[in-house]
Amino acid sequence: MLKNNKQDNRRNALKMGVGLATLATGGAVTSAQAHEVKTPFTVKNVYIPIAGSNQEFPVRRIYCIGRNYAAHAREMGSDPTREPPFFFQKPTDAIQFVAPGKIVDHPYPTLTKNYHYEVELVAALNKGGKNIPVEKALEHVFGYALGLDMTRRDLQRFMGDQKKPWEIGKSFDYSAPIGPIFTTDKVGHFQKGSIALSVNGVTKQSADLSQMIWSVAEQISKLSEANELFPGDIIYSGTPENVGPVVKGDVVRCTIAGLPDLVIKVI
Repeated sequence: MLKNNKQDNRRNALKMGVGLATLATGGAVTSAQAHEVKTPFTVKNVYIPIAGSNQEFPVRRIYCIGRNYAAHAREMGSDPTREPPFFFQKPTDAIQFVAPGKIVDHPYPTLTKNYHYEVELVAALNKGGKNIPVEKALEHVFGYALGLDMTRRDLQRFMGDQKKPWEIGKSFDYSAPIGPIFTTDKVGHFQKGSIALSVNGVTKQSADLSQMIWSVAEQISKLSEANELFPGDIIYSGTPENVGPVVKGDVVRCTIAGLPDLVIKVI
């Protein structure tokens, strides 16, 4: 029973924004305590603007699914007919907000000579849980955005070849450009529709969201089996085939039918 109480306290603390150090005291978690915590420095929170609102979406975790379009899975050397879904994470400071109608400078990262684009639909959650049934999963989605999963492909492949974690290829500063979040009451749920990316006006990626191997609902359900999901979690839902490199000076335009374009310039 004591173990279960500690687990419940931890969940409550996370939901209320209370640090885990508070739980170490063994005291009950109250709303007042959330304002009593003192820290030696301030950690900046990460937010994404919500379209048509003066509110912003607080980001807790960034999840990404790998190889979620069959043709992309094959171009990356896997068999989409047999592979179960797998996920990785990016840090919240990977977020780079890209406002609609703007061309935002995007810094070419260090340590790589093979920097790749991956256009993706992003789902933003406002409800959490564990073992969420597929048929209930979309009830947890607050809205959707257009995003890029930028990748230091040479580093990812080098680490993969050595059977080491390839976090350095995926989880770095500005590696998750994203547009504003559009709430589901305005855009519905994206189960089909075109998704595309061009570089300097030349189409590189072009597919339909219906071609996902694992739908957004299935992704949420599968993720919740491994981790308890919380409000503020966002999920990058995979990229179509024909990922490829960019160099400094390239302009990358991302499109999903029903959302404003996302445009960056690599500098």
